[in-house]
Amino acid sequence: MCPVDGAISQFGAIEQGRIFQAKGHAYSTTALLAGDARLAAEFAHGQFATLYLSPKDYHRIHMPCAGRLQQMVYVPGELFSVNPTTARGVPGLFARNERVVCVFDTARGPFVLVLVGATIVGSMATVWHGVVNPPRLGEIKRWNYQDQSIELKQGDEMGRFLLGSTVVLLWPRATLKFNPDWAPGGAVRVGQMMGKALG
Repeated sequence: MCPVDGAISQFGAIEQGRIFQAKGHAYSTTALLAGDARLAAEFAHGQFATLYLSPKDYHRIHMPCAGRLQQMVYVPGELFSVNPTTARGVPGLFARNERVVCVFDTARGPFVLVLVGATIVGSMATVWHGVVNPPRLGEIKRWNYQDQSIELKQGDEMGRFLLGSTVVLLWPRATLKFNPDWAPGGAVRVGQMMGKALG
C-alpha cells in the first residue's frame, strides 16, 4: 500500500546500482544508504519508488507492508528543497540531503524506507525513536535493532516529518510489481495500492 499522501516523483527498476531521479540525473543506491555497499547489493536489479510530500500534505508515513525493524541510520547532509523543480536541477539530490534510513525485514526479504530532509523540514521522527534530528552533529549515527522485536504491521504509522518532504522506498529483485495506473507526477494517498507482491 502507498505509505504517504503526496505525489509520485519517480519509480521503477534500480539499474546498475543507480536510481533514476529526473531526466539527466541518477544517483547510486550505495550513496543513498550512507555508503553501505553490502546493503545496497541486496537491492541490485530491485525496485524503487520516490514519493514527494508537499508542505500541504499529511506529514505522517505508514508501513507499505509488514516488517520487523533491523536498523536505522541517520545520515547528515544538505537541506536542499525536494520539490519537483529542484529534483530536476540538483544532481544526486536524495543522496545528498540529510536523511534517515530505516531497514526492515519482511516475509519477502529486506525493505528500506528512507526519510529525506529538506529546507523547511525541522525534524524527522520515527515511532520507535522519536525525533532523530536535530541536533545536527555532522556525523553518521547507526542504531541496531536486530536483538529487539520491533514489528510494524501494514498500515501502521512508522514516522513523520515536521513539514512535507520525500520518502524513497527500495525492494529487492522480483518482489514487487507496481500499480499499472501509477505515473510520475500522479497524486497518491495513504492506503492506495502501490503494487502487488510477487512470489
